[in-house]
Amino acid sequence: MKRFVTLLATLTALSVPAMALASTWNLDPDHSNVGFKVRHLMVSNVKGNFDKFSGTINIDDKDITKSSVQVSIDTNSINTNVQKRDDHLRSPDFFDVAKYPTMTFVSKKVVKAGKDKLKVTGNLTLHGVTKEVVLEVEGPSADTKDPWGNIRKGATATAKINRKDFGLVWNKALETGGVAVGEEVTIILEAEMVRK
Repeated sequence: MKRFVTLLATLTALSVPAMALASTWNLDPDHSNVGFKVRHLMVSNVKGNFDKFSGTINIDDKDITKSSVQVSIDTNSINTNVQKRDDHLRSPDFFDVAKYPTMTFVSKKVVKAGKDKLKVTGNLTLHGVTKEVVLEVEGPSADTKDPWGNIRKGATATAKINRKDFGLVWNKALETGGVAVGEEVTIILEAEMVRK
C-alpha cells in the first residue's frame, strides 16, 4: 500500500508541469474583429464584419501544434454599414439567419508554416454546411500584461472560401458580363486573446 501511495504521489508530481504547459485564452470581443471581403460588380471589394462572436483558444506552450481553436459567430450580427444590404444578407438569399443563427469554426490540426506562422485546419459550419477550411495564421504574439494585470496575446488569421460551397448561391448576371457578387470570400480574423 505504501508503495502504491508513493507511486501515485510521484505520478501526480510529474503531471503538474505538463498541465502547466497548456493555457486557455478567450477572444476579447472589444479588441478583436471577424471580418470579410467579397467582390462587388466585378469592380471593387465590399467589406463587412460580424459584431457578435466568442472564441476559446487552448495553447500548448511546449508544442504549438497541439493547440486548438473554437470560434462561434452570430450571423445575425453581420454589419457592412448599409442597412438594406445587411437585411438582404440576413435573408434566405444568403445567410438565412432565422434558420442558421450561428457559424462555427472548430480546429482539427495545427502545423507550423514558418517563423511565427501557422496553418490551422478545421471545420467551418455555415448555412448548415460543414467544410474543411485552412486558416493562415500570423502569431500568436508573445505574452503582454495590460495595465489591469491581464495577460494578452494577439494573432491574425485569414482564409479564402467559395460561398457556393456553403449553399450561398444567390447572384445576378450583369449586362456587361460577370455577376453582381463574387464567389470567393476572404475571411480576416484579428484576434486579441486574454488568458483565462
